[in-house]
Amino acid sequence: MNNSYSDAYKAAGVDVTAGYRAVELMKAHIARTAVPGLLGGIGGFGGLFALDLTGMPHPVLCAGTDGVGTKLKLAFLMDKHDTVGIDCVAMCVNDIVCCGAKPLFFLDYIACGKNVPEKIAAIVSGVAEGCVQAGCALTGGETAEMPGFYGPEEYDLAGFSVGAVDREKILDPQNVQAGDLLIGLASSGVHSNGFSLVRRVFDVEKPGVLDRHCPDLGKTLGEALLAPTKIYVKPVLRLLEQLPVRSIAHITGGGFYENIPRALPEGKRAVIQKTQPPALFQMIQREGGISEHDMYNTFNMGVGMLLVVPQADGDRALALLREAGEDARVIGHVEDGERGVTLC
Repeated sequence: MNNSYSDAYKAAGVDVTAGYRAVELMKAHIARTAVPGLLGGIGGFGGLFALDLTGMPHPVLCAGTDGVGTKLKLAFLMDKHDTVGIDCVAMCVNDIVCCGAKPLFFLDYIACGKNVPEKIAAIVSGVAEGCVQAGCALTGGETAEMPGFYGPEEYDLAGFSVGAVDREKILDPQNVQAGDLLIGLASSGVHSNGFSLVRRVFDVEKPGVLDRHCPDLGKTLGEALLAPTKIYVKPVLRLLEQLPVRSIAHITGGGFYENIPRALPEGKRAVIQKTQPPALFQMIQREGGISEHDMYNTFNMGVGMLLVVPQADGDRALALLREAGEDARVIGHVEDGERGVTLC
């Protein structure tokens, strides 16, 4: 029998027994993420993972951390909590795969005003789904009940992932050359950036706004905005095994203008051929009266990840990515010039 409870702490707003109940509800979701290397289960003071260094004579660890941001406000308003965990995982694993690293494991942190076990379990179900999509293990996490700091219906969600790559296979932007092709992988929507602007544009807290059916989107505005961030790990790792990729950019906060230059060396410039962005971005721009520059400097505009490949490998890269289920297309090329982005 577990004698861990505190009436005094519960009177202050923290119910430790709710935490135990949440853990029990999480276990089935976490079990889905088991991969070779995972040792033990949850409940210890640390998550254990045995590294398989086969094929890595000079292994290097790569780590990334992020959260979901104010997209969580939409989850609160829609009372839907089983997808934001995918966003949390995606924002981390999509970053580390840009280095050529394979994600190994993930840990999450949930801080809430009130621990409702079913809600916490729903959040973790999304985290687990993200880990399954990325092929990594959910080795543990933390749930902190913080009444008086967060409102009863509020929570924050963050996490981090650790991956590994052989030193010789680390992607280096210095390898990018003039004439290389830029391949864009389609996004699933706004992903997890720019939601402070999105919320202002649509005034999402106004009753009925998120329930509004949008014919151009084929769904409600809320459904379109809450669509989880696409995880690109498996198709990108498959591509890296089969042909040379010079560099990769994850298009997150800061859009094209901030993220693409991070995948380029000094003296090289990305030239992007603009196409009509997906309907959701057109709606944001139109209803918000936002300039084209600000749109491309805030959102992914339908391109969640960009890969730089040698021109000679362009057709094969596209074929492999499409075989893996990606909506991939050439969106530009690299030229000599001041490092940055030209849209034309």
